[in-house]
Amino acid sequence: MKLMTLVDEFEHYSAWRDAVYVRVEALRDWLNAQELGDAESERQLNQLLERLQTDTLNVAFVAEFSRGKSELINAIFFSDYRQRVLPSSAGRTTMCPTELYYTPTRRPVLRLLPIETKTRAGSIAEFKRDDDAWTEFPLNLDSADEMSATLMRLSDTMSVDAATAEAYGLINQDDEETARNLARDGSIAIPRWRHAMINFPHPLLKQGLVILDTPGLNAIGTEPELTLNMLPSAHAVLFLLSADTGVTKSDIEIWRRYIAPVQGASRARLVVLNKIDGLWDDLRSEDEINAEIAKQVTGSATLLDLPAAQVYPVSAQKALVAKVKNDPALLARSRLPLLESALSQELIPCKQALVGESTQGGVEDVVVKTTELLETRIATLQDQIDELEGLRGKNRDVIQHMMVKANADQQQFERGLLQFNALRSVFAKQVEVLRSHLSMRVVRENVRETRLVMEKSRFSTGLREAMGHFFRQMDADLKTSSESVREIRNMMTAMYRKFSDEHGLAAVSPPNFSLRKYRKEMARLEGVFDERFNSMFRMLTVGQQQLTARFFETLASEVVRVFELANRETEAWLKALIAPMETQVREHKVQLKRRIESVSRIHAATETLDERIAELEANMAMVSDQMDQLARINTHISHALSDQPGESRLFKIA
Repeated sequence: MKLMTLVDEFEHYSAWRDAVYVRVEALRDWLNAQELGDAESERQLNQLLERLQTDTLNVAFVAEFSRGKSELINAIFFSDYRQRVLPSSAGRTTMCPTELYYTPTRRPVLRLLPIETKTRAGSIAEFKRDDDAWTEFPLNLDSADEMSATLMRLSDTMSVDAATAEAYGLINQDDEETARNLARDGSIAIPRWRHAMINFPHPLLKQGLVILDTPGLNAIGTEPELTLNMLPSAHAVLFLLSADTGVTKSDIEIWRRYIAPVQGASRARLVVLNKIDGLWDDLRSEDEINAEIAKQVTGSATLLDLPAAQVYPVSAQKALVAKVKNDPALLARSRLPLLESALSQELIPCKQALVGESTQGGVEDVVVKTTELLETRIATLQDQIDELEGLRGKNRDVIQHMMVKANADQQQFERGLLQFNALRSVFAKQVEVLRSHLSMRVVRENVRETRLVMEKSRFSTGLREAMGHFFRQMDADLKTSSESVREIRNMMTAMYRKFSDEHGLAAVSPPNFSLRKYRKEMARLEGVFDERFNSMFRMLTVGQQQLTARFFETLASEVVRVFELANRETEAWLKALIAPMETQVREHKVQLKRRIESVSRIHAATETLDERIAELEANMAMVSDQMDQLARINTHISHALSDQPGESRLFKIA
């Protein structure tokens, strides 16, 4: 028996996700083949399939320089590759935030965003959409030496004067080394690159793993996007300390300012005490070495205000050597398997539960709606059979009476359709009002106006007022939109009830919807803004002005993203709101027409009563069979969603 590693667990998760994808795809294809789907159901299922296909697992590694992040990434994820994917050596090997991922539509490449872009408007997310902004270096997968040499560009630096460094927001006035360098020759070494992206066809990256490597306090502090978006969206954050340096002041600052407060999607925040092999000493017993490691773990936990059990001592370098050389004893001594097991238990099951719940909810919406449609068909067919059964032995006058009644029902329904179309017109007008409140054009105009006001202000009070007004306006738009959502739902609820009562349609409740989570996200962003400006001086330096401009661009980008998501979800809700009623109206209209045709044919004696009843019964049997097939497909999806890798998630046979 051996502990299941994070790699093992992620591979299982990927297989589970693929199995769920196949089952959901089968549901979509079956609905189309049976002509039971509608535009809304297909949109829902295609959206689920796209999420499953593009699903990623984001793991962020955060630490100061020289804590061994790159080596830990190599040891956990890339030991099977039998080489270091990320450069790892003494000193600063990664100078800028680096993302490892895989996109099959791009060639294997190292993409680097020049440091000069710090003076340009736009967030990193926006630069990612501008290929011309990046410098690219192809990765030669056939030559380990060439690939390693290419990746060493991550450590590139450049020498600049103090004014340039300040314009980039990269001078730390309290840093003694910076002061000494400037005093010596008036220049300072800064990273050549602002951000790096490595598109690499590793099996785990192909399955959706995304790794974020963040190098040091300065990089985190000068890139607001890391704290506003990238770290909160990570599913796990590993914070590295080093046994040879202890917990430094900058370590504590990173933890308290950027890691401990993170909520977002992050479910796991683990502390790693790396380089414990520096404590291995042939002149001391194993018990003495373990006692020293335990002492450092306890001290680190105390300084970070954590339980000692949440700090994992490891030797990433020895773990990588052990995995490459297949040395179980050295691997056990490195203690990496214990960290991998903890990360597996924290990360994968929670991620799988979130994806499973989302998929199950979407599938249930489609299955319930389709089941209601089939039940309505069966009920209508049964009514027709009962009606025709009642005609046995009756004379033509009675059949004529039934025909008159069927026509009267159709006329009543046609009058109801006029009301339905009138209400749809009112619905359309209310939808346009709602869309005007969520207008992306208005959002971008507010961003532009706020940017202009900020550019004209050289005082922190002016900046605060401009951004405060911006957030108040955005929240007011979301609040007004929420009121429109309530009005629309109330109107549709009344319309659903009216049609159900007057025409015997199946009772359907309009889906619930709320913009509350988007207002909460806006409140979070405003809180970040408030915290950022609490320590501002009355007059800003050049560097602070540049950093503030980037901070606003990142915040504005996040606000735009919030409104884009709100728009997308609102549009989906509006379609889901009207689609069930349209489907029921269309189905009821078809069944009324068939009912009239059936009675007409019998009245004209063009076919026998028994033949028509047999035809309806055959149709009922076909619809019942469709319900059984739908239930089986839904069961298959449920089984795929609840799949487990044997009796235990933590262990497997060695």
